[in-house]
Amino acid sequence: MFDSRGMPTIETEVTLANGIIARGLVPSGASTGQFEALELRDENSDFYRGKSVFKAINNVKGEIANALIGMNVFEQRMIDETMIKLDGTLNKSRLGANAILSVSMAVANVVAKVKNQHLFEYLGKGKGTLLPLPEIQIIGGGAHANWRIDVQDFLIIATGASNYAETLEITYNIFHAAGEILKKRNKYFGLADEGGYWPEFESNEEIIELLIASIKKAGYTPGHEASISLDIAASDLFDEASQTYLFKLENRTFTRQEFADLMIEWCEKYPIISIEDPVADVDIEGWKYINKTIGHRVQIIGDDLFTTNSKRIKKGIEQKLANSVLIKLNQIGTVTETLEAIKLTQEAGWLPVISARSGETEDAFISHLAVATNAGQLKVGSFSRSERMVKWNECLRIERVLSEKAKFKGAKLYEKIFK
Repeated sequence: MFDSRGMPTIETEVTLANGIIARGLVPSGASTGQFEALELRDENSDFYRGKSVFKAINNVKGEIANALIGMNVFEQRMIDETMIKLDGTLNKSRLGANAILSVSMAVANVVAKVKNQHLFEYLGKGKGTLLPLPEIQIIGGGAHANWRIDVQDFLIIATGASNYAETLEITYNIFHAAGEILKKRNKYFGLADEGGYWPEFESNEEIIELLIASIKKAGYTPGHEASISLDIAASDLFDEASQTYLFKLENRTFTRQEFADLMIEWCEKYPIISIEDPVADVDIEGWKYINKTIGHRVQIIGDDLFTTNSKRIKKGIEQKLANSVLIKLNQIGTVTETLEAIKLTQEAGWLPVISARSGETEDAFISHLAVATNAGQLKVGSFSRSERMVKWNECLRIERVLSEKAKFKGAKLYEKIFK
């Protein structure tokens, strides 16, 4: 099948002995961390410019199917561990994390069907009741917008919302206010990969000013009803050989210390409540410095740093590198490992942020994952394009299913990490 960028990806169907069928759809990232599990592509220029996934598909139909057919579908962990052992590599590079994940997700979906449960009920064993606080992109940049600007995501979080539906209303108003400002400035040029506006600016900081103007134009107070979140994706800006960071848009080079100081300066100057990957995944001292300096009042999210890998998360906890972890199913490759990463994050007193990828599908698995685990936050891109909206909309449906059991903490989530 194909993802939201029209790139080949995998959909696997699992069929039970009683005829019940469910599928697993795998997304794909553009800005991928070096420590992620490997998405297997054929690299044969004769097919889909080298981006086809026939090897991964054949691995599902062949080795994986041969190993799993006849197994008890209720044993999610055993099934996932069987595939991990079958692959035999640290990053699932032999069979492909995309091949393995497609089966893992399909197994979870089919069991929910068998049990006549919603997916969030099954994954959370009936304990998932917390609706997420959305982190929603307004402007897309970096690898998601052909590097027109350096910073990958400029987002807002409806910190003043009292319920889930209100987060979407606040976001709707700000998103369209931003569009009106861009049109008035003759800078409206369409949408980036994740549905945010395609950037046309002279500096990265200018976009933060736009977000503030958009919040005000929508009738809100920056830092109250709505706050700013940034995904710097700094690993893409870092040159390990020279140990420097580069803003190509502004033709500015930074030492490691200068770049970390700039991130802190932005967080002090603007109503920024969350920042993701503020320094590169190998810049461990930079992580320690930023978290120690502003981690008591800003959510510091590790994405490329942790890649949903429990071993890496554990090290980060021990070294106090952040206070939050971005969770992506396809970074690690199985439902079981993803659930373990979320649990480890929460047990440390940190906050998980369930996240989509830039190349998404029409699936809403992660909406259920967010509620099932009481993660409290969900990041799926912007407030446009159906592969994004299906996930926001699914949370509305889940809220209706939960009825009076539904809970919403909103910005009170951050009280757990802010000291």
